[in-house]
Amino acid sequence: MKIQIYTMQTPDEACVLAALGVDHLGVTPSDRGLPGEIDFTTARAICAAVIGRAVTVALSVERDPDLIAAMVDAVQPDVLHLCGLTGTFSPEQVRALRVRLPQVKIMQAISVAGPEAIPAALSYQDAADFLILDTQAAHIAGIGASGQTHDWTISREIVRQSRLPVILAGGLSPENVADAIRAVRPWGVDSLTHTNRLLPGGGFRKDQDRVRQFVETARGAE
Repeated sequence: MKIQIYTMQTPDEACVLAALGVDHLGVTPSDRGLPGEIDFTTARAICAAVIGRAVTVALSVERDPDLIAAMVDAVQPDVLHLCGLTGTFSPEQVRALRVRLPQVKIMQAISVAGPEAIPAALSYQDAADFLILDTQAAHIAGIGASGQTHDWTISREIVRQSRLPVILAGGLSPENVADAIRAVRPWGVDSLTHTNRLLPGGGFRKDQDRVRQFVETARGAE
């Protein structure tokens, strides 16, 4: 079971989580007010700090391929996570991005709001390298970071039909990740909100104890 954790904000934080056994470390290089966003320079330092220890994943909600390419060039992640609102990039446009950015793999986010997510996910089978099934929230300009689960029976059907590796996201925590894995049987699981530690002055950092619990519980549920 692959473990993906968002969102790293310092190189030290990323190194600690890599040592805890996290496989995919997510960063949010953005200036759009996204949770835990950081500048490109910090994101690049994080990616450089864990080379050979974890796969780095850079999130983007941008619509302009030029802006996405500039971010990838600056940050140099292993994986580009496209999580703009549904329909931001068609499968054809994702294929074009793969040609333009051969140095990264592409993870396409799918909003699991109803049964329509199944054909949407399957339409990217020949376009993306991974799928991430997530929950969309009205207050976030993209798919994810809602802290809420969705209908896992829909996600299970996507996993059953998909040829691509599928990561399950959306409200996962140390308390529910085992149930989620048994229900969906994904390739990997992702957590942001429920493995955070809130800071007194606002913002957050990763809660190392909860990340450790998440990793151990997820691996124990395989």
